[in-house]
Amino acid sequence: MSSPDPQVRAARNKSTSPPPRGPVVAVTGAASGVGALLTERLAASEEVKQVVAIDERRGVCAEAEWHILDVRDPAIADRLRGADVVVHLALDLDLETDAAARTAYNVRGTQTVLTAAAAAGVHRVVLCTSTMVYGALPDNELPLSEDAELRATAEATGVGDLLEIERLARRAPRAHPGLNVTVVRPAVLVGGTDTALTRYFESPRLLVVAGSRPAWQFCHVDDLCSALEYAVLEKVDGELAVGCDGWLEQEEVEELSGIRRMELPSAVALGAAARLHRIGLTPSPAGDLAYTMYPWVVSGSRLHDAGWRPAYTNEEVLAQLLDEVSGRHTVAGRRLGRKDATAAGAAGATVALLGAAAVVRRARKVRRRI
Repeated sequence: MSSPDPQVRAARNKSTSPPPRGPVVAVTGAASGVGALLTERLAASEEVKQVVAIDERRGVCAEAEWHILDVRDPAIADRLRGADVVVHLALDLDLETDAAARTAYNVRGTQTVLTAAAAAGVHRVVLCTSTMVYGALPDNELPLSEDAELRATAEATGVGDLLEIERLARRAPRAHPGLNVTVVRPAVLVGGTDTALTRYFESPRLLVVAGSRPAWQFCHVDDLCSALEYAVLEKVDGELAVGCDGWLEQEEVEELSGIRRMELPSAVALGAAARLHRIGLTPSPAGDLAYTMYPWVVSGSRLHDAGWRPAYTNEEVLAQLLDEVSGRHTVAGRRLGRKDATAAGAAGATVALLGAAAVVRRARKVRRRI
């Protein structure tokens, strides 16, 4: 009996051989936001064997294996057994969350996940922070190197938490030998997100502090997910910045957005922001303003060297952001109701600012009477 044709034999072997074994990947914060998008992406990837999804509620990805629990629960170690990689995305950076509660969740959750991953035999943990950790400073180079010193302070929303997560990431390999930690730092994230920086574009006028030098670099959530996938598949490691190539000057942003600027002296802008936040009128501390004043653009050379490229440009992401925030009205980081928004649209940002200042004065008078 003659042997089958070599091409037929090869086809038979290919059809009966098992699929290539990829990693088992656990994703925390998998039910919403970036976590949900990444879970769907990894579940559809032929390079990933299985996705273990962890959150306090079940998400929509039917292909993932779901575990419902708080990431601060030490029992998470049992859920991570058998995983090769953990992507920790269970972070609370909501502007409206109590700051102390937010820090307790973010820092304790990261500590628990790193310890549990090491105990479960996971060999790689991927953390996600932000390029905000580099700090927005007038002497920053354009662009910053990924190896640049992290010079941010804890004065902006959530940045103190992110800096602590960065410290935990650097200590983890010493505390847990054999555990590799990769940190991914996205630029201004756009795509269903709500931050002090996305709210900047909800204002009737773009606040520009006199003498400042803003530079805008964005990151689409799809690009962040593809960069996280690169880290999961060990195509790149270390500390990585992810965002669109290049940046936009403030004048370009104003031209593209069609939103005119309102320029204020530094002392007025920072002073008003601090007072409004202190009396609880706005969710954003004065430290958030620095990120609209000075550059914090970062080179994404490590991802580029690994072959990754962003799918979006800064111009395209800005256009999507403007579409997402259309119809919303924010002054000094505070969302306005429909009645207030109508007034702000009619009278402009100057009147809105004067109104906020009047509220500050009234609050002072009330405190003096007490």
